[in-house]
Amino acid sequence: MGRNSKLSNLYLFIIFAILYLPIFYLIFYSFNSGGTMQNFEGFTLEWYEEVFADTRLLIIVLNTFVIALLSAVVSTILGIAGALAIYQVRRKRSKNTLLSLNNVLIVSPDVIIGASFLIFFTMLGIQLGFSSVLLSHIAFSVPIVVLMVLPKLQEMSPTLIDAARDLGASGWHVLTRVILPFVKPGIFAGFFMALTYSLDDFAVTFFVTGNGFSTLSVEIYSRARQGVSLSINALSTLLFLLTIVLVIGYYFINTRQAKLQGKGLRP
Repeated sequence: MGRNSKLSNLYLFIIFAILYLPIFYLIFYSFNSGGTMQNFEGFTLEWYEEVFADTRLLIIVLNTFVIALLSAVVSTILGIAGALAIYQVRRKRSKNTLLSLNNVLIVSPDVIIGASFLIFFTMLGIQLGFSSVLLSHIAFSVPIVVLMVLPKLQEMSPTLIDAARDLGASGWHVLTRVILPFVKPGIFAGFFMALTYSLDDFAVTFFVTGNGFSTLSVEIYSRARQGVSLSINALSTLLFLLTIVLVIGYYFINTRQAKLQGKGLRP
């Protein structure tokens, strides 16, 4: 048993090393005054200053966050509605069919999804840019929210809803005072997942973005093709740190919700 445990720990260590060492290598050289990723000559914040001095890049950062926040909010609302609709379906076969359709955008390759959206927007005459990117991000984020919210709905006892109705609660009150508070951890999880997916999406965005509009992932790819610049390292480091902050924020929110539910208190 002890040998298996050691092998499992070693396996996890190797996996995490493979995942994180390239990131730490990138972060380390973002402070290199030498301008290359080969010889570390000295510590500097020059590349971070270059990032914050680039007006075009700051506009792209703003575009990225606006797209991410709007798509996360809209997809969360639509995802909650979708999860409630699937939850209300009584026939198991119909419910499984709806779940399968919901999962298509999750399991499908991003290249296929991006090309499909490009063809779709072209057929409708929608100009590629802010609108096309926003609609695309909403479309691939909604199934994620559904998958986060639906398990919480399935954990909820039907007697809670029956008791609320017996006490005279309207449909709106049942939704806002019983169902939504119970599934709030799933809602937060879906929102943060949609937010992070939107922030780091490249493949779909690359297809549906137009001239004059870009997001950080597409911009980083474009700059990387022009040659090695440690400003890319600095920008990537900032994105990585932002992702860590979002994950930690979600963890604390989820932990707080779990503690309040365990004590029988309303969040």
